[in-house]
Amino acid sequence: METTKVVLGNVRGEVQLFSDDKKIGKMDISVIGNKLTVYHTEVDDEYAGNGFAKLLLNQLVSYARENNLKIVPLCPYVHAQFKRNPEEYNDVWLKED
Repeated sequence: METTKVVLGNVRGEVQLFSDDKKIGKMDISVIGNKLTVYHTEVDDEYAGNGFAKLLLNQLVSYARENNLKIVPLCPYVHAQFKRNPEEYNDVWLKED
């Protein structure tokens, strides 16, 4: 069974994805003030193509909503998802010019 959790240190942290207690993916993030920046998403090769990056994204967005944060999508995957589905993410997407 897959589970996700947000692990934040001082400012930097990860959204982690586990399958049967084995870490199989992560998003590198930082939180400063009300800005949550996501830098990178990765899922182990053997689990790629099964929607696990989307599970990570869902956890990231839920965390941002629960904590009144705006997401800066520097990660190409997250940015692409935000651009493809703006209506789903407009409330948490911090569009910087």
